[in-house]
Amino acid sequence: MQRLVADGFSIATSGNPCKPCGVWESIQSSAVWDGVGVGAAWVVTSCLLLAGVIGCVIPILPGHLILLMAAVAHRLMLGAEGSGLEWWSFVILGVLMALSQTLEIISGAAGTRWFGGTCWGAVGALVGGIAGMFFMPFGLLVGPLAGAFVCEISFARKETLEAVHSGVGSMVGTLAGMGIKIVIGLVMIVWFFLDVWFVG
Repeated sequence: MQRLVADGFSIATSGNPCKPCGVWESIQSSAVWDGVGVGAAWVVTSCLLLAGVIGCVIPILPGHLILLMAAVAHRLMLGAEGSGLEWWSFVILGVLMALSQTLEIISGAAGTRWFGGTCWGAVGALVGGIAGMFFMPFGLLVGPLAGAFVCEISFARKETLEAVHSGVGSMVGTLAGMGIKIVIGLVMIVWFFLDVWFVG
């Protein structure tokens, strides 16, 4: 450790003055979060968890992402000891979030195939589901249905009734996917509290 004196100020320097500061350590520094308090931290966490639940049930918010953010915020505000959250909990929550998003995208295509649609109908439902995410909440249902219908008519040369049947299958699959999303969201919340109160 070296000490430099300049203009009356004493400055301590380590042997490696160019060592990069740790971003994660800076974010978690007590100077940032000491004034938050346990009560305020739980208020913030609870609000994020509530918003995440709403986003899982009503697809107007990225529910699972907000649930993950709630866990991250809780860890940042209370630290490793106070929060009780282990690092691998974030991995588990991230995997659950990715699984939910994947199922949401492919559920319409799976429903189309389940109802006897062609591969073209499944592709249309998949593309329509991705496009529908930009027009939530109704786009999540209308997108797969319209995509499956158009592709069945245009590429698979299906009759109108068969194309409609395929589109309905995409809608049923999308609804099933939404149900699975809600279940995964509940699993994320349960895991959060298990880790905070029991595991961690």
